Amino acid sequence: MRKITRFAAISLALSAFFALTACGGKQAAVLDERPLDISYTDIQLGSTGTDIATTITLLSHRTDMLATDYPGKGWSAYLAEFNKLYPDIRVQIEGITDYASTAVMRLQGGDWGDIMMIPAIDKKDLSSYFLPFGSESELCAQVRFADQWAYGGQVYGIPSTGNAQGVLYNKKVFREAGITKLPATPDEFLSALRLIRMRTKAVPLYTNYAAGWTLGAWDAYIGGSATGDADFMNKTLVHSKAPFADRGDGTGPYAVYKILYDAVAERLIEDDYSTTDWESCKGKLNRGEIATMMLGSWAFTQMQGAGPNADDIGYMPFPITVNGKQYASAGPDYNFGINLRSSNKNKEAALIFIKWMTERSGFAFNEGGIPLAVSDTDYPPVYAAFDGIDFVADNPAVPGEEDFKAKLDADSELNINNGGDDKIQRIVEHADKHDRSFDEIMAGWNQAWAKAQERNGIQAD
Repeated sequence: MRKITRFAAISLALSAFFALTACGGKQAAVLDERPLDISYTDIQLGSTGTDIATTITLLSHRTDMLATDYPGKGWSAYLAEFNKLYPDIRVQIEGITDYASTAVMRLQGGDWGDIMMIPAIDKKDLSSYFLPFGSESELCAQVRFADQWAYGGQVYGIPSTGNAQGVLYNKKVFREAGITKLPATPDEFLSALRLIRMRTKAVPLYTNYAAGWTLGAWDAYIGGSATGDADFMNKTLVHSKAPFADRGDGTGPYAVYKILYDAVAERLIEDDYSTTDWESCKGKLNRGEIATMMLGSWAFTQMQGAGPNADDIGYMPFPITVNGKQYASAGPDYNFGINLRSSNKNKEAALIFIKWMTERSGFAFNEGGIPLAVSDTDYPPVYAAFDGIDFVADNPAVPGEEDFKAKLDADSELNINNGGDDKIQRIVEHADKHDRSFDEIMAGWNQAWAKAQERNGIQAD
C-alpha cells in the first residue's frame, strides 16, 4: 500500500518586476478587471464552457512531445482528444528548449500567452502574474501536490504530473552482475556498483555531469527519501545548525551526497564525466551500456522509449533505509499557471484545459507519474518496486516562514532543489581529483548555511 503525505512548495528565490506586453509583444496588455466567476473546482468537464470558442497558447518545457517521432503520446494526440470534448477551444503549444531561464524572461516581458509552466519565482509574487485556481483547502482535497504554488491560502499552480524520486537501472545488467536483491543502503548500493564494474561492461553509475541540471536529482533525495520526514525540507532544514553533518547511521543529506562522492572516487562512473551527454544516455541505458542513473520517475518512460529494450528498464527506491524502512520523496513536476492578463474567456478555457489534462487525459499515468486526482489510485508500472514504500511529500513551512528556505538558498549559494547543480558538479570534481575530502566539502556547506541563517535572523537549533 502506498501512502502519500501532504506536499508544500519549495520556495524559489527571484524578484521580478515586468512591463506587461501582449502575447505578440507589440502592445501593452490590458488586465481584464472583471472578476472570473468560476474556479477550478467549479469546472464540470463536458458541460462547463461548451459555448466557448477561442484559441489559447501554452508555453511548455516538453519540446520532445512536439516531435513526430516522440515514442510516447505526443501533444498532437492529447489535443485531438481534448477537441473531441471541446472542439471550439484550440490549444497552441509553444515548446521552449532552455525552459528554466527562458520562461523567466518571458514572464518578465509578459509575452507568454495564456498558460505556462510556472518557473522559479518568489511565491509572494504569484498573485502579480497568475490567476488563482481557488482556495488551498478546496484544491488540496481534489488534487495531489496542489499546494506547491499556494500562497496566502490561494493556489496559483496545478501540477502537470507527480514524480517520485528513485534510481533508474537496467535489470539485465543487474542480472549479469549477479545482483539478486535491490540495494537498500548506501553500502549495498556501492557494493552493487563494484559488482557491475567487475562483471559487466556497463558504466556502473552515469553521472550526467555535463548536462548540469540532471545533477539536481541528488538534492531531491535529501528530504523524504533520506529521512522519512515530511517536515525536513521546509521546517527542519531551515533551522538546522549543521544539516549536512554525518548522522552516523547512513541517513540524511550527508549519506545521499556521499554515495556520489564515493562512486566517483572509486571510478565507478563513466571514464570521462566531462563528456557525458543527456540525449545519448537514454539509449545507452536502454541497451545496457549504463547500469544506473539518478533521476526522477518522469525519466522512466523516456528511457523505455529510447530503444528496443523497454522491459529492461527498472526504477527502484533510493538506497537509504531509515529505522528499517525505505521511503521515497514525492512531489509535483512543473505546474500549469494561467496568465492573470488573459481575457476572461481565455482564462476559463485555460481552466477547462488544465482540468482535462489533470483528470481525463491520462498524462500523468502515461509519463510514469503519480496520479494527480486524489480519487485516482491507478499507479503506472514504473512503481512496481515501490510496494510497501511510503511516498513522502514535503509539509508546508510554518506560517510566516514561507520564504526562509529561499533566503537561505540564495545567501548560502547552495540552492537546494533550486538550481544548485554546480555544487553537485564540485562534488564530482573534488572526488575525481582527490583534492578535497567529502567531510571538508560538507563542513563548507554547513558553514555557508550557518552564515546565511545568521544574516537572515533565522534561528538555528
